[in-house]
Amino acid sequence: MGVLLLIESGLLLLCALLPLFYRENDLFGFILAAFTSACFGMTSLIIGRSTRNKESAMTRRDGYIVVAASWVLFSLFGSLPYFVSGYIPSYTDAYFETMSGFTTTGATIIDNIEAMPHGLLFWRSLTQWIGGLGIVFFTVAVLPIFGVGEVQLFAAEAIGPTHGKLHPRISVSGRWIITVYILITLLCAVALRLCGMGVFDSINHALCTAATGGFSTKNASIGYFNSHSIEYVITFFMFLSGINYGLLFFVIFRGQLRKLADDTEFKWFLGLILLFTFIVAVSLYISTPYNGTASLRNALFHVTAIITTTGFTTTDYTMWPPFIWMILGLCMYMGACAGSTTGGMKSIRIAILLKSMRNEFNRILHPNAILPIRVNSKVVPNSTKQSVLTFSIFFFALVFVGWFFYLAIGIDIAEAYGISISCLSNVGLTIGYHGCNIPWSDMPTIGKWFSTFLMLIGRLEVFSVLLILTPTFWKHR
Repeated sequence: MGVLLLIESGLLLLCALLPLFYRENDLFGFILAAFTSACFGMTSLIIGRSTRNKESAMTRRDGYIVVAASWVLFSLFGSLPYFVSGYIPSYTDAYFETMSGFTTTGATIIDNIEAMPHGLLFWRSLTQWIGGLGIVFFTVAVLPIFGVGEVQLFAAEAIGPTHGKLHPRISVSGRWIITVYILITLLCAVALRLCGMGVFDSINHALCTAATGGFSTKNASIGYFNSHSIEYVITFFMFLSGINYGLLFFVIFRGQLRKLADDTEFKWFLGLILLFTFIVAVSLYISTPYNGTASLRNALFHVTAIITTTGFTTTDYTMWPPFIWMILGLCMYMGACAGSTTGGMKSIRIAILLKSMRNEFNRILHPNAILPIRVNSKVVPNSTKQSVLTFSIFFFALVFVGWFFYLAIGIDIAEAYGISISCLSNVGLTIGYHGCNIPWSDMPTIGKWFSTFLMLIGRLEVFSVLLILTPTFWKHR
């Protein structure tokens, strides 16, 4: 934890360069936040080194604690620049904004984003970029000082029902994946700059696109730029960031395009985008003044933005017919590929669930038949199928728990549902009669804290957080 806090301190000092360059008044907030984070980091290191012994190898349980605590502590100290500088005077709001960044949710309590100084805007984007592949995963890749503990951290942080490795050493796999992550970010920034976006805006939007986070430097999000080329570039990189980064490594650095074509999850991910885009585009063409090209462009952008849980917008889609809300709401559940930076249930789980449902119908007709489920030509073990089913039950149950909670604090029924699935899937956008970007700042304080809890649960794939809350987890044996 000390190492993680020192990393955050360095990132805060990096952002402190922007107030110096632009001569803005948020410098003190970054300096104080960096100093505070460094002090706690050094204290943690000193305590850890003084109590360490030869048998203090990190256990799997320790890994879950470190991963969950890292998000909480990073948000705790990461919220200080907003709060100390006075641009977000409520600490609850500052913590909400930071947790939304690190979990790549993209929900914001800032009503006028364009009034924020450059340093804080860059920090918002950087929190999403760091949170994209995971705070701990970055540490495992960059600082392999945890020894055997790196496996425990990876098990607690890795996204999806299965954890494939590119290399026998987790740290090497991590560095390869982060190389792909950085490459995608740089290419996106260059492409946006070539399309006419300013340097600062292109860097920020590239960070948030690669992280599938959705924070923008503009109040109107991507709609502010009114550029079809920018929309197409962001659509492409959102789609790219929704693919398993292990697959992208083999495609980009090894030229193994066949792996992408043969991957079951990628085909489901691509198929879902094409299906939902077609449905939304036809609906827009029939029920709105959009012509065919505009219908297709708007449908493709918003379906990709939501199914990858990025959350960028070009227009308020709640002004479209409610039938489209339902389709986009369904996309919020789906998510993209496991091993990507996205939230939601992930396409691999959807594929396994639907194949299991098909098998049950076949089993009724043929009780004695052996009906295995295959992913990438490999039989899915029963343990994985059970894990997928359990995850799905918990996921849907948490959506309804959140829905009831928001109803209880006085939020409209449609909006309460949209907020619940938005936070749990880390989308940031909602569905309801008050717009896709609701004024989160108007939510009661207890609602904001509960929302950050849902964001954390969704980002860490449900089990990592709920497991810590069980009495069994804390028993010695």
